[in-house]
Amino acid sequence: MTAPIAIRRLNAADPDFARHLDHLLSWESVSDEAVNQRVLDIIKAVRERGDAAVVEFTQRFDGTQASSMGELILPRERLEQALTRITAEQRRALETAAARVRSYHEKQKQDSWTYTEADGTVLGQQVTPLDRAGLYVPGGKASYPSSVLMNAIPAKVAGVTEVVMVVPTPRGEINEIVLAAACVAGVDRVFTIGGAQAVAALAYGTESVPQVDKIVGPGNIYVATAKRHVFGQVGIDMIAGPSEILVVCDGQTDPDWIAMDLFSQAEHDEDAQAILVSPDAAFLDKVAASIDKLLPTLEREAIIRTSLQNRGALILVADQAQACQVANRIAPEHLELSVADPQAWLPQIRHAGAIFMGRYTAEALGDYCAGPNHVLPTSGTARFSSPLGVYDFQKRSSIIFCSADGASELGKTASVLARGESLTAHARSAEFRIKGE
Repeated sequence: MTAPIAIRRLNAADPDFARHLDHLLSWESVSDEAVNQRVLDIIKAVRERGDAAVVEFTQRFDGTQASSMGELILPRERLEQALTRITAEQRRALETAAARVRSYHEKQKQDSWTYTEADGTVLGQQVTPLDRAGLYVPGGKASYPSSVLMNAIPAKVAGVTEVVMVVPTPRGEINEIVLAAACVAGVDRVFTIGGAQAVAALAYGTESVPQVDKIVGPGNIYVATAKRHVFGQVGIDMIAGPSEILVVCDGQTDPDWIAMDLFSQAEHDEDAQAILVSPDAAFLDKVAASIDKLLPTLEREAIIRTSLQNRGALILVADQAQACQVANRIAPEHLELSVADPQAWLPQIRHAGAIFMGRYTAEALGDYCAGPNHVLPTSGTARFSSPLGVYDFQKRSSIIFCSADGASELGKTASVLARGESLTAHARSAEFRIKGE
């Protein structure tokens, strides 16, 4: 018989609750010195030797037989072929999800704008898409076609001219549904490379891999470390930590549903975090029983067990207000409000990557096909950052067009401020345009 899970129990009324919660939430995405140095060496080699270095690292780390970059490029026709190789059911699911993701993100598009002041001065903002975006996709068996849709579609909706995807194919293992997702999402070019070498190739360009403006998409510690190092040369989406779910429940949802919702994130990896908050102590006991009952039925039982024992928790709170306080302190990637009237709770929620409203809205729906992006801030960064979206693939330029009268009036203000900063050339540049000066 499988042993019960020793999942942590916390009570928000305890005087040392804050300390215990901080300990539970602590997670450091720190590369050790060996990983860091290896990544720096790889980046340096790719910058210096381009394609040759990328091919060598791909042979070494992915066990491929490719002897040139030409063998690591998949043409658009190969993506279209993948669409015919997956099942009809998989194709329908991909196309349905893509349509929903596209429809949602279309509403995020920002347009350029201007306004004209009384003296004829025009001020505004010009919004333009990035020229080229790079999409990193994990390869092999642990492949995520949903990530392809979530990263590529917002870029295409934003108007990015070219989306370049890199996906490792360890030992030549190609995942057809990932390539099919790339086809559906409108990816323009695919290179079967991965790791820090792929990130470096996208950031600096090689003879074959075009230099991009921004790199998005998840990866392992080498990929995350490389993204950190190339940031500034290119933009990046974020350095993502382990997946997280916080479920807030009033005690009236089926405890089996809640247990499975917790599992849905815990199964990602041993560092994933699943937490339940409720004002109903008896309900916490019911969910604990459901966890013990349902866990042995899952293929990824060992991963879930480790995740729940090391980083999971069942937290008792006094009421709705305290539940919201705890939720805002955690600032989770995914927040399920499994309550009777989630709309009434919403004004009290300040920090969350995505908010799943009501008993029927499983977080898993957001991962695949609800429409909003599943690339979300983790590790408490929802306090200051947002889901990936169209706006991440657009940039804004300020527009300033001064009429003669406008330049004259603004010049007087600029002159005073510039001279206050002892920047005489600034002042005189503005003063030349003041009428009568």
